[in-house]
Amino acid sequence: MSTHHIHVTVNGTLHHADVESRLLLVHLLRENLNLTGTHIGCDSSSCGACTVMLNGRNVKSCTVLAVQADGGEVMTVEGLAQNGALHPIQEGFHQEHGLQCGFCTPGMMLSSVALLKKNPNPTEDEIRWGLSGNLCRCTGYNNIVKAVQYAAKKMQEA
Repeated sequence: MSTHHIHVTVNGTLHHADVESRLLLVHLLRENLNLTGTHIGCDSSSCGACTVMLNGRNVKSCTVLAVQADGGEVMTVEGLAQNGALHPIQEGFHQEHGLQCGFCTPGMMLSSVALLKKNPNPTEDEIRWGLSGNLCRCTGYNNIVKAVQYAAKKMQEA
């Protein structure tokens, strides 16, 4: 099995690793970097629990090889809070009870951040469409939508 030396900036910190060619990004994050906020749900990109941002775009890290992230910047749920303050989407999930069992939450939050980056004032339909690649097994979608609306409003006020 061949290995590759890669460097990836994760949540603002540069990491170097020697990885096997077939190592998935989600496993690099969870097992090599101990960033366990990114969850493994379906292993087939269907559920979105493993969603992270790679170079500013959402990816399902269960279908991205770690070597594909070489030289890139990754943001995980652990990178949302800055200087001890929650990101507005984290506040929104807390205030609007967007958390159910919490399994989908990291992926939902990263998808929401990407959505709000592209569309700072989405309609309810646009939020639902924007999060359609993420599944909530508790079916708590209404409160997740409210959480995104809360974050959108908070981000516009800032």
